Amino acid sequence: MAYDKFNILTSSAVPLPIENVDTDQIIPARFLKATKREGFGDNLFRDWRYNGDDTPKTDFVLNDATYSGKILVGGKNFGSGSSREHAAWAVYDYGFRAVVSSFFADIFKGNCLNIGVLPVQISPEFAETIFKAIEADPKTELEINLPAQTITLLSTGEKESFDINGYKKNNMINGFDDIDYLQNIKEDIVAFADKLPY
Repeated sequence: MAYDKFNILTSSAVPLPIENVDTDQIIPARFLKATKREGFGDNLFRDWRYNGDDTPKTDFVLNDATYSGKILVGGKNFGSGSSREHAAWAVYDYGFRAVVSSFFADIFKGNCLNIGVLPVQISPEFAETIFKAIEADPKTELEINLPAQTITLLSTGEKESFDINGYKKNNMINGFDDIDYLQNIKEDIVAFADKLPY
């Protein structure tokens, strides 16, 4: 399933300065019945967003119109817990294209990269700087430059680099998942196969 190409993303950000956000908080287990990637955004952080009667909790950040954007800034150890792909699906389906944190659980990080959500791991110090900047001005913008592998707080120019697997980076820039990548090099694969002895 192809997704939007990722090059340079400039956006305001939604702050969620909570540590150890696990995948069951991102998308509760009762919503894992669907097999398609669509519709999970409605239940992103479901138990934090809504009361038992489905009314929005006014004190949760996704229900606060003050904050918006395509970047979610989370606390340390984001995406821990079970390996459910649906957590990454929910983040993407809600509209986030990048998640910023000082540490990601490996499986969640991989699941994000597979579907077009860029996990940007930064230092705890820079994460705190970003949280303070958003608190001071909710419209403050971040620039995430995937080709250069940098994230910049535009209001001050402060910048950090981040790591990403080269194969996943290339796929995100082209909007490929693993199948799209193989389809893109189909002619090379066929040519290689034709050279093999029978």
